[in-house]
Amino acid sequence: MKISVMGTGYVGLVTGATLAETGNQVTCLDLLEEKITELNQGKSPIFEPGLEKLIQEGIRTGNLKGSTDIEDGIVESDLTFICVGTPSEKDGSIDLNYIKSAASSIGRALRHKEKKHTVIVKSTVIPLTTEEIVLPILIKKSGWKREQLGVGMNPEFLKEGSAVKDAQEPDRIVIGSADGLSLRVMRSLYKEHKCPKLECSPRTAEFIKYASNSFLAAKISFVNEMANMCNSWGIDFKEVAEGMGMDSRISPLFLRAGAGFGGSCFPKDVKALAAAAKSDNVESKMLEATLEVNELQPQIIVQMAEERLGVLKGKKIAVLGLAFKPDTDDVRESRSEIVVKELMDKGAEVVGHDPEAMDNFKELIEVNTAPSVEETVEKADCVILMTEWKEYTKINLKMLRNRMSGNVIIDGRRAFNPEQIEKAGFDYRAIGLG
Repeated sequence: MKISVMGTGYVGLVTGATLAETGNQVTCLDLLEEKITELNQGKSPIFEPGLEKLIQEGIRTGNLKGSTDIEDGIVESDLTFICVGTPSEKDGSIDLNYIKSAASSIGRALRHKEKKHTVIVKSTVIPLTTEEIVLPILIKKSGWKREQLGVGMNPEFLKEGSAVKDAQEPDRIVIGSADGLSLRVMRSLYKEHKCPKLECSPRTAEFIKYASNSFLAAKISFVNEMANMCNSWGIDFKEVAEGMGMDSRISPLFLRAGAGFGGSCFPKDVKALAAAAKSDNVESKMLEATLEVNELQPQIIVQMAEERLGVLKGKKIAVLGLAFKPDTDDVRESRSEIVVKELMDKGAEVVGHDPEAMDNFKELIEVNTAPSVEETVEKADCVILMTEWKEYTKINLKMLRNRMSGNVIIDGRRAFNPEQIEKAGFDYRAIGLG
């Protein structure tokens, strides 16, 4: 199938590269020439395991290319995926300007095409966006009759750090179709995938994505609130989580306590859904509580540092992990940002480290960083683990103890073994440790 992908961000690149791998002819479209040049050179502008290799393979076989010629890319394809960003407004509501712009560009391009064409929204958008915003724009700008146009919504469920595998081996595919043409096209595109497939309306597909992310975010906040109680009552929440996870209705997934969730999806999507509900006068107390608890968790990490070190002014604190999770360089809504800023405001001398995200993090906060873990922890009074990269969780404890001036370790992800840490002579604290 000939496919064009509007947007070469995280979702667009993974979508384009994995579709090219299965034999489709894919053109990734973007207005930024430098991004397209990098793509055509086989380079990925983001760190995602396996993605650059997949891009290079697609370029080598000729199944993948990038272009700034939006019109030609759309006219020469049968199917266009909209994969542009949907950032948050100040009030948390979704900003649809990129979606509207993409729909307008596609519509104008279709004026130069006579055959039928299918447009599928893959960006995360609030319910009714595909049917009430994208579709009218496409018809108005193209001048086409409705029956010529296939329109649908096919949400992505990619986890940063495992996005390529998630796209290659999805656990489910949601096909939101507004007409027979888009339904047939998506059925054909995904016919080789053996996972469960749900066919529904575009508005249902849009809401499935928001409901899924909001539920997982709520589960994390619930777990963190329970873990906070455990800290007061001398209970190890890890054992509580193990007992909870034995219940098949709960499952053991997303039961690890810590500093809260971040990234480009959970915070943004919960805020957008809450804002959309508010605009329609629907209460969303669960969503609001989910966000409130999540904002509290990084503050608890800082409080732990104060409890162990006293006044933080002049104390050297090493923060290991700046990305919002391991195996990515994404720092959007990273809990480390809140922790680092709070520590610096209190006068602490903060040194950060991350295998991939230091440059991106420095665009958020001007913080000192070190090129290696050893240099980061040198003469530190306290080490705070904020991202569970393997090189941190497997750290040489003897080296760490010898290089630090103090002995306080605060584990924001419950990634260390408490017995091993304490045996090595450290004063260990973690959310939910009891």
